[in-house]
Amino acid sequence: MRGVAAAPGVAVGPVKWLASAPVTSPDDAPGSDVDAEISLAETAFETVAARYSALALDATGPAADILFMTSALAADPALLDQVRAGIRAGGLTAHAVTEAVAHFAEQLNALGGMMAERASDLRDVGQRVVAELLGVDPPGIPDSAVPFVLAAQDLAPADTATLNPEIVVGLLTVAGGPTSHTAILAKALGIPAVVACPGAVAIAEDTEVVLDGTGGAVEIAPTAERRAEVEALRARQADAPTGPGRTADGHAVPLLANVGSAADAQLAVELGAEGVGLFRTEFLFLDRKSSPTVDEQTAQYTEIFRIMGERPVTVRTLDAGSDKPLPFLNLPEEENPALGVRGLRLSSVDEGALLDQLSAIEAAAKATGTPVKVMAPMVATVEEANYFATRAREAGLETRGVMVEIPAAAIRAGQLGAEVDFFSIGTNDLSQHLFGADRMSSSLAALHNPWQPALAATIAFVVDGASTHDVKVGVCGESASNPDFACVLVGLGVETLSMAPRSIAGVRAALAEVTLEQCRAAAAAVLAARTAEDAVVAARRALGRAS
Repeated sequence: MRGVAAAPGVAVGPVKWLASAPVTSPDDAPGSDVDAEISLAETAFETVAARYSALALDATGPAADILFMTSALAADPALLDQVRAGIRAGGLTAHAVTEAVAHFAEQLNALGGMMAERASDLRDVGQRVVAELLGVDPPGIPDSAVPFVLAAQDLAPADTATLNPEIVVGLLTVAGGPTSHTAILAKALGIPAVVACPGAVAIAEDTEVVLDGTGGAVEIAPTAERRAEVEALRARQADAPTGPGRTADGHAVPLLANVGSAADAQLAVELGAEGVGLFRTEFLFLDRKSSPTVDEQTAQYTEIFRIMGERPVTVRTLDAGSDKPLPFLNLPEEENPALGVRGLRLSSVDEGALLDQLSAIEAAAKATGTPVKVMAPMVATVEEANYFATRAREAGLETRGVMVEIPAAAIRAGQLGAEVDFFSIGTNDLSQHLFGADRMSSSLAALHNPWQPALAATIAFVVDGASTHDVKVGVCGESASNPDFACVLVGLGVETLSMAPRSIAGVRAALAEVTLEQCRAAAAAVLAARTAEDAVVAARRALGRAS
């Protein structure tokens, strides 16, 4: 059966299904003391929020960010007010939680975009609060003495962030999409993943499968020969070449890491990253009631820059708003926050936050001598690019760029290039906006397949526009971690690739097997393809790989 490739690699093992969530019923008898029941609910929410925060403190990178955001959901006063109202109306405490969560999850789903992704996280909060109230174990990872492929309807951050890659060798979900939290965390952990696979519901517990997180296929009950073939492939991947990224004929392709913490940076160095192509700075702002000071930010950035040493680091300024609300910014209420005040647009609400961050980045760069670039997210117009470049230059930062995540920026790449030094294409958001497809909609997951020819055509358009002003182009979206598609990106003219640190080895190995001309031929094949499926077959043929 087929799903959507979400995290590269191949795995083989028995399927184990995620433990089911506790069920509540409106027919159960409510408690007699309303105030006592409300107190129980409040305590349960506080306990669950604290557990998420504790998990976040032990996690790194995207996992920490996502867990902190989920902790904030568990402490949302509006959600607690709804629960209190349900209890006062005579409802059972646990069922009042279920009803309140369903109400707010429906609202988040209606907003679409990244807000819809929070609905899945909110449901996980509700399930854990209910389990706390009922005194039962929350849904979680099954115990197993042997490595297995974890299957689920969908996976919540608290499940994915705590996985042991030595035991959970693959992830398979019925829902989700290739840029969902499951996919992002799977890449960070180096676990192959296939999502949006509705046929998975038919797979019985302990059925052995081969899961291909690069191609999106799930093979049921493989033969002994096929199992041996997969194990041999995994062994070859473990012995992947080291050193700088380059094609077989010596074309250099710097392989960079996406990081969000000092621990991420250390892992990137250990796994051979040639620098950082995306330093997410949100970790310093989440789970706070006030903005971090310039000194606080400088200290954190300095620590990460020192770890990277002479390797270049590209810092993305704060990308909050939408699914990452920050209380101290006092953002306006919006019907569609994913298309609202977020990224660089936050400066229209609080310019001081941007100026403080730029000052801290410059101070940390000066203190360490690390080559630092800075870029702004969610830039759509020439005016915005000019505004950011001007503010960054005034702060003393010499190399300035913008994220290309909005089709308008891609279309006007030739004009935006006159304002900045480099572009970094964020293919996650670019795909969502390009196809008008919510990345959390399982039924639309195919539109987030990086092999969609329209995405490659848009990237080619950006590269062509950038050449007008000799602007450098990199990709830091999830598509860069797909080994075959990474070769296509090189063929399109992309100069650097940035990805989760654990994806670097696979991409390095894939590039080492092909020439630049093969990459260009693969890119041309994708641009000429009629469908995403045609694009995969044609590109792999051009790269000399089995289709």
